[in-house]
Amino acid sequence: MEPVLFYGVPQGCSFGSIVALEWLGKPYRLCRMEMMEQPWDARFAKVNPRFKTPALLTEDDETLSESLAILLHAASRNPEHPLGVRHGSAEADRLHQMLSYLVSDFFAAFNPLWVLYDGAAGIGPLADKGVDASHQELLLTVARTDIAEQCAYLDGLLADRQWLLGERSVADAYLTGVGRWVAYHNRNYGLFDLEGAYQNLAGYLRRLDDDPAVQFARAIERGEQPTGKGHFQGHVSLRELESRLAA
Repeated sequence: MEPVLFYGVPQGCSFGSIVALEWLGKPYRLCRMEMMEQPWDARFAKVNPRFKTPALLTEDDETLSESLAILLHAASRNPEHPLGVRHGSAEADRLHQMLSYLVSDFFAAFNPLWVLYDGAAGIGPLADKGVDASHQELLLTVARTDIAEQCAYLDGLLADRQWLLGERSVADAYLTGVGRWVAYHNRNYGLFDLEGAYQNLAGYLRRLDDDPAVQFARAIERGEQPTGKGHFQGHVSLRELESRLAA
């Protein structure tokens, strides 16, 4: 059966996994999770007991969580595809290294801003406490410094290449989901001028924005019904997946 990707909205990093599945071009389905609607459907515990996205129900009805595991699984299941990799190869090692960086250092740089975001929305660790002005400024300062450091690193990588690893990979797909957070939080918190400070990274992100798979994933997040290139087989609900999750 087709794999099912569980993706979260709004602004989920699972966006990158949708892009990767479109790029890889194999049939798949999606299951939408509204992250701000608490509590989540209890049936999701069978997918990921930590109640986080992305998660994947594989063709063999096994469950995977974490972007790193999902993207490496997808790439290794399609070794003949230009985005595919073979376990143990130098290409696989470089992909693993880049994804490890993106899901750790780059992702974590935004954590202080998501703490503020969740607190304002009435969820998360600060939902009942709020954030006073001094703590908010501290979180913003830490985030601004760390995000700038990560952007500078990627900007340097992209000085002499179009893609993170030289050739397009699922690491680029992942960055479509988390790289957009710079612009998103810039609107809310005025972090820095991405275009002026990190021109290579800014140009790279603009190119990604124009990619058909990225446009498809944006339409999916907006709740539209795009067709993409025909690999997407439609949405499915947790209720409809009960038999597969019980296997």
